[in-house]
Amino acid sequence: MPRNPLESIAKADPGLFAHVNETREFAFAPGALDTKTKQLIALALDASLGAANGVRSLADGALQNGATKDEIMEALRVAAFITGAHCVYSAAAGLDGLFDGDA
Repeated sequence: MPRNPLESIAKADPGLFAHVNETREFAFAPGALDTKTKQLIALALDASLGAANGVRSLADGALQNGATKDEIMEALRVAAFITGAHCVYSAAAGLDGLFDGDA
């Protein structure tokens, strides 16, 4: 399992770490949108903000929740349309190697 990127926060400030986890659980809980859709939205936002590690983590989660490669790429198309080319570069860094086994 990959290392939690917030491990240093968990050690330094367990309360802050717990707050972040509670917020994540609240944001991704199923509701009007299912978890997969929420992860695709978050993936697009992370790509737009240049967070390649977030793109990878959210892509992995979306795949585990039933997303397809095509759904991930369409979410990134929308993000790229709205925010520009830097989104595509962040997504490329985050997705590097994820789909290597695909035809």
